[in-house]
Amino acid sequence: MSNDVQYPNVQLYIDGQWCDAAGGKTLDIVNPATEQVIGQLAHAEQVDLDRALEAAEKGFEVWRKTSTLERYKIMRRAAELLRERVDRIAALMSQEQGKPLDQAKAETLGAADTIDWFAEEGRRAYGQVVPSRDFDVQQLTIKQPVGPVAAFTPWNFPINQVVRKLSAAVTTGCSIIVKAPEETPASPAELIRAYADAGVPAGVINLVYGVPADISEYLIPHPTIRKISFTGSTPVGKHLAALAGQHMKKVTMELGGHAPVIICDDADVELAAKEMALAKFRNCGQVCISPTRFLIQEGVYDKFIDLFVKEVEKAKVGAWNEEGVTVGPLANERRGPVLSKLVEDASQRGAKVLTGGKAIEGTGYFFEPTVLAQVPVEADIMTEEPFGPIVIANSFKTLDDAITEANRLPYGLAAYAYTNGFSNAQRIGRDVETGMLTLNHNGLSIPEVPFGGVKDSGYGTEGGSEAIEAYLVTKLVTQKAL
Repeated sequence: MSNDVQYPNVQLYIDGQWCDAAGGKTLDIVNPATEQVIGQLAHAEQVDLDRALEAAEKGFEVWRKTSTLERYKIMRRAAELLRERVDRIAALMSQEQGKPLDQAKAETLGAADTIDWFAEEGRRAYGQVVPSRDFDVQQLTIKQPVGPVAAFTPWNFPINQVVRKLSAAVTTGCSIIVKAPEETPASPAELIRAYADAGVPAGVINLVYGVPADISEYLIPHPTIRKISFTGSTPVGKHLAALAGQHMKKVTMELGGHAPVIICDDADVELAAKEMALAKFRNCGQVCISPTRFLIQEGVYDKFIDLFVKEVEKAKVGAWNEEGVTVGPLANERRGPVLSKLVEDASQRGAKVLTGGKAIEGTGYFFEPTVLAQVPVEADIMTEEPFGPIVIANSFKTLDDAITEANRLPYGLAAYAYTNGFSNAQRIGRDVETGMLTLNHNGLSIPEVPFGGVKDSGYGTEGGSEAIEAYLVTKLVTQKAL
């Protein structure tokens, strides 16, 4: 991939037009590998939000009357445009977010697959004929779009976090206002450009950036908005869910996690070490489903640790355009001090740093891939999601002990396990409190399977056949022949 892809200034997209903010306000966009300002971002204020709301209302009236087949065709074209433009989009994403280029390409191509999946699902938003008690009465349930959607997305997967919400809205006939991340704005803008170039009518999709709290506090209560979808931290998610509840808005929440990994004595330890090292340090550990609390049975603990640390030490940390890089920088300067504090606290409480453990000196927000062993439960990192390249590696005696620890936290987004025992697998699948569990492989985040959590990790799903239901309402039409 050419390193000369020019990073653009990023505009808003409102009512079918790319535009600057009405007040002319902008924000700096920073490359996390160089700490240099690489572009300017249009900063929306209330006048821009009002325009977006008016456009979404108008766009909804057009789009809800557009046939599912026409929506399908436009979405499939948008997916093809993403694939055609993958090299440029991936380079923009890597510059603004820091992830290695191959990971940015995979995210972009995965988004195209997600669009294709939702395009197909929209054609299957079936209602029902409900058998009647009266021969002359016909009872129908029909699926209709809920209305304009407000979606709020984070910076860790700039396209992937938007595409699920956007595609679910578009396929069901909803319009949408996307509040995309200010740190990583260009790649989600290119996703929306693909939709626009594919022929989505003006007003159906709108894109804004600005102060997240100001935008959410204004959009969520607004009578135009009928559905909220948010991905982010649990504290913010609870606040937005409460605000939406005050106004009776439908909500999907994909919130934080602290994913356990249970590795039993009868596991394929080599496989577990390789797969979990790749999964953990993808995107520099800035993944809501990142495997973090490794619970390793005593019989294989030493073997696993030895293999895993060797895998971790193979990682090459660097900027996206350096040869062989597998781990990029943290996406912003806020995370490094937080991670350093978590490692220091764990060390002071008796944890051992097996590898890594500190920020890398020099330019960029780089942090060493880190493994902490035998971390006491009192350490802050045992409760607080690190959201970075840090692994906790603790041992357990019995499977009951592992399941108890896995369920100790209020989170329940993702969990991982490795075992060749049927009984172990059955118990883990039954008893671990999580929205997603993958056994003996890493099988999450593909479009056709559910994606969502339980407990404080949120509710609703953004994948699988259930995902479009949150963007639909079921209407009963019952009619008697006269």
